[in-house]
Amino acid sequence: MIDQLSWKVGGQQGEGIDSTGEIFASVLNRLGYYLYSYRHFSSRIKGGHTNNKIRVSTKEMRSISDDLDILVAFDQETIDVNVHELRDGGIVIGDAKFNPTVPDDANVRLFAVPFTEIANELGTSLMKNMVAIGATSAVLGLPAEGYAEVVEEIFSRKGAKVVEKNMEAIRKGAEYFNEIAGGPIEGFKLNKADGKKRMFMIGNDAISLGFIAGGVRFMAAYPITPASEIMEYLIKKLPKFGGTVIQTEDEIAACTMAIGANYAGVRTITSSAGPGLSLMMESIGLSGMTETPLVVVDTQRGGPSTGLPTKQEQSDLMQMIYGTHGEIPKVVMAPSTAEEAFYDAIEALNIAEEYQCPVILLSDLQLSLGKQTVEPFDYSKIEIRRGTLDINRELPDLEGNYFKRYEVTESGISPRVIPGMKNGVHHVTGVEHDETGKPSEVAANRQAQMDKRLRKLANLKFNTPVYKNAPHEEADVLLVGFNSTRGVIEEVIPRLEAEGLKVNHAHIRLIHPFPVDEMKPLVDRAKKVIVIENNATGQLASILKMNLNSHEKMASITKYDGNPFLPQEVFNKCKELV
Repeated sequence: MIDQLSWKVGGQQGEGIDSTGEIFASVLNRLGYYLYSYRHFSSRIKGGHTNNKIRVSTKEMRSISDDLDILVAFDQETIDVNVHELRDGGIVIGDAKFNPTVPDDANVRLFAVPFTEIANELGTSLMKNMVAIGATSAVLGLPAEGYAEVVEEIFSRKGAKVVEKNMEAIRKGAEYFNEIAGGPIEGFKLNKADGKKRMFMIGNDAISLGFIAGGVRFMAAYPITPASEIMEYLIKKLPKFGGTVIQTEDEIAACTMAIGANYAGVRTITSSAGPGLSLMMESIGLSGMTETPLVVVDTQRGGPSTGLPTKQEQSDLMQMIYGTHGEIPKVVMAPSTAEEAFYDAIEALNIAEEYQCPVILLSDLQLSLGKQTVEPFDYSKIEIRRGTLDINRELPDLEGNYFKRYEVTESGISPRVIPGMKNGVHHVTGVEHDETGKPSEVAANRQAQMDKRLRKLANLKFNTPVYKNAPHEEADVLLVGFNSTRGVIEEVIPRLEAEGLKVNHAHIRLIHPFPVDEMKPLVDRAKKVIVIENNATGQLASILKMNLNSHEKMASITKYDGNPFLPQEVFNKCKELV
């Protein structure tokens, strides 16, 4: 009996690889196991190798595993590309249709199961993925009937006959495997899970749900990987809450439309990836200049230009902080788990309205598209804060004068009104302006307005700007990361401590303004600081150096080949650096 298992299914894009992994994982999730999955897919609709690696455990984890226990292959390319990940004694289950082979030096067991042939006998080759699921269930000793509930939910709209055919495909796949293997394989049966009900979702779904809970009722966006699921989720769900989504002609229109809707008082968001954020930069500056709330999600991917649109990277960091021309107050947040993504989506809306500035919610492809176990959200924690906006208050009659929408205040935050509020008339323009919004190039006014805007964030309140696991008063090493690297860092810590090292961990959730007060004591207490990030130039490490003046302690572990970090490679690099 084992406590965790790593399983991968692969084949050509468009032949049911995603649904195979989805059904397999959904059943294990309902049994109470923790899951973490990562999809490798091509930037095209059909064709090209794709795979889905799913880690199953009786304990919580947030990273993909170093090795692989079971590989389900729909073509020979899947074996050729992925066999190196299999541990000694691992299993390959290949479709007999392509006469699967494994390298002579691979210490693995190969089972050829006629996925396609069995599916054709049942009426359609489309059910070959269900046959593969049945063969997998036989390896693990899971009863085929355990899939009945999930299959019913997926196929019931197509009728009872289709449901039964798919269940029969699972049963026949299990029966065939048991015949050739003699039953479940020893060493592959999982210990029983705790049976608790948990959600299983991608980070983009958690972000979307957070926006709905936080009061978003309008979204303007243009599709782009890996952000499109946010728009797709809200297209389905937002109308149920009186909201709507508009697919715009491009990202420039999406951002300006979001600014306009926020100006009108509707909580509105937009989302994109690196190329789309480049197009939005001028509009983000408009949000800063007009002091209009704006929340933008950036789901990072491989760049530059079109780059690697379906692969992992964290190279937008500097762009998100410094991308706009001129100087404006801006907040950049970086959740590291799906749970944080849900709550941070709500907090991004609050901060944008309280401080009347653009807020960027930074994600990455691994967090946005990696499907993971998520504990039920606590809706009692949700708080809606709208800052100085009160649409029910009565404004004083200024006897024909304009409302001081951009009044210079000690806090830097001016009173906010929306169109239609009596006595709230004012100008809005992207050029420099006075307190009523009228264009002004007077030097003293320019300095007063700039100073006002820039002091907004001096007292920014963010509940947990840094996630800390720092039990050691004096640490040999402090590991630092942001976004999805949290899981792999958490897995590496016990391995390093087993080597006799004292290890602290800081994961930065508020990138800008940088949380100096939170980070400085952690850095000061460490002999070595290792920053782990998916980019080539060590962008987060550079930000730490700029803000903490600890160059001599800093070292970087970077990866920018499109793949997420594996625990063992981070462990090995850390040992080299300490």
